[in-house]
Amino acid sequence: MVDAVVEATPAGDSQHPLVVLVGPTASGKTSLSLKLAEEFNGEIVSCDAVAVYRGLDVGSAKPTAAEQARVPHHALDILDPDEASTAGDYARAARAALAEIKTRGRLPIVTGGTGLYLRALLEGLAPAPPSDEELRERLRERAAEHGSEYLYRLLERLDPVAAGAIHPNDVPKMIRSIEVTLAAQQRQSEQWQLGRDRLLGFRVLQIGLNPPRMALYERINDRAARMFDEGLLEETAAARERFGDACRALGSLGYAQAVAMLRGEMPRLEAIAAAQQGHRNYAKRQMTWFRRDKQIQWLQGFGDDPDVQAHAAEMVRQHLAG
Repeated sequence: MVDAVVEATPAGDSQHPLVVLVGPTASGKTSLSLKLAEEFNGEIVSCDAVAVYRGLDVGSAKPTAAEQARVPHHALDILDPDEASTAGDYARAARAALAEIKTRGRLPIVTGGTGLYLRALLEGLAPAPPSDEELRERLRERAAEHGSEYLYRLLERLDPVAAGAIHPNDVPKMIRSIEVTLAAQQRQSEQWQLGRDRLLGFRVLQIGLNPPRMALYERINDRAARMFDEGLLEETAAARERFGDACRALGSLGYAQAVAMLRGEMPRLEAIAAAQQGHRNYAKRQMTWFRRDKQIQWLQGFGDDPDVQAHAAEMVRQHLAG
């Protein structure tokens, strides 16, 4: 183990090392992040738009209690499922965690697959136009009448880059993106490039996991199916009872299908198949998003593969050496 990360930083270098680990869902990010954190005296900062919610553990593939006990974790369980979660909110919470980890002289490892949240953390977001409640209400009505797919198709026409960063079931984020684009008469993704508050004080290594596509899809299908056996329905029922069907977090992948099943609108096998397809589609969008970032150094394989772990550890070792 590297006892003190700051000791590996060259003298006079005020930038603290930071490791970012990204990749599609089910690519083994949790396994690799734990391995690196244990080897290099690290703490993990989650970058997942669903894992921020308390009580939504199975459907978000949140690290287990045993895994969280191995190394400190941050940006998990910070909101109730009915609370709004924006990229800006996440960035503020994650940056506060990075600052704390830095003061302890440990290595922060940001781990996750929510591209927009990561962009907000590392690069900041441009100031957004004020809200337009009348437009929001019209868009909510369209979503209620035609489904969330209507909003997603609209957003894809207005701003395909922003659409790639937002889950098609996340109606509040789609509404906000459409609203921002229309109000500014400029694509939201273009606005992201303006006036951003970049993360300072850190020297960043970005590692990406790129497993074989068909093997990844097999893992995705298996994990999505197991979620229905390992507590997804119980989590969903508990959240519905406490927060109601309008709870925004229940529109996310897996939970939306579980809600439909609990309502009797979808049989179990159909719900599982829909969740599997949704997760596969999400993995495609994640890779499309991350491949645009030329700073990411890609590793071919899964994060729980020993060869991949050894390669990643060597990359971190070199990064710490400056």
